[in-house]
Amino acid sequence: MSTATTNPSNPAAAKPHFVLASRHIADGRRDEAVAELNLALESDRSVETLFALAKLFDRMGHDDDSIDLYEEICYSPTPPVNALINLAVLYEDIGELDRAERCLRRVLDLYPTHAHARMYVKDVCAVQTMSYDANAEQQAARRNAVLDTPITDFELSARARNCLKKVEIRTLGDLLRVTEAELMAFKNFGETSINEIKSMLNSRGLRLGQGLEGGFEESYRLEYLTMLRTTADSEVIDKPITAIELTIRARKAIQLLEVRTLGELACRTEAELMGIKNFGMTSLDEIKAQLVLHGLALRVLE
Repeated sequence: MSTATTNPSNPAAAKPHFVLASRHIADGRRDEAVAELNLALESDRSVETLFALAKLFDRMGHDDDSIDLYEEICYSPTPPVNALINLAVLYEDIGELDRAERCLRRVLDLYPTHAHARMYVKDVCAVQTMSYDANAEQQAARRNAVLDTPITDFELSARARNCLKKVEIRTLGDLLRVTEAELMAFKNFGETSINEIKSMLNSRGLRLGQGLEGGFEESYRLEYLTMLRTTADSEVIDKPITAIELTIRARKAIQLLEVRTLGELACRTEAELMGIKNFGMTSLDEIKAQLVLHGLALRVLE
């Protein structure tokens, strides 16, 4: 692995080692080439030498050493494009997809029409989406396994069970999506049955109405965002809210929801937006129009 030095740069002293290393590489003598390139770096840590050693380490399977050198190169204000792309590929290989994307985005910031970078960043985003989808599917499967548990699996009296059956509450998920007030409004649902149900839920860390808020609602938004990524352009989904035209009132309302992208905004419902203080139909129509303009729409509760 290369070692940093505080000695003054001496390109003339480094050049013979670089030339000899190039010959060793051509002859397939990689270990000898590494030794010469390290000697060259002791005299001059030029981008050319760093790049040559980084590529060599990459070919030898020394990913950590290669990444260290590419990162050193890429700290400069205008790093070589190939260094950024090679570093992105290494990051992708070790699963550091966010870092890989940042490298490629930096290439595109410097050279917006760079064909390879545009192609690679789409590939990285596709892998990110697949990983995201897999995690989301696992979370959804676990959540659904719990929510789909039949009410008959819980210890409830025949009276409470029959009351739930009459109002077509058959699973735990159904039960969590009703409030105590709604149950009280049903005929034959008395306080004794409701207290029994609440006690059963409390013993499991749950409560009536929980499926309408908090973590459960967040999981629904997560599932919707996952679906959007399979039907809409990722550039649209990840487009910052700050990049679209909105009035100050509408923008402030969105800030209260801590929504950062168009995709996150599309995961919200009309009810959530209308629940924001001082948010009216004008702002709602404005936001819906912006979403339609980008091929999206607010989530609809099923």
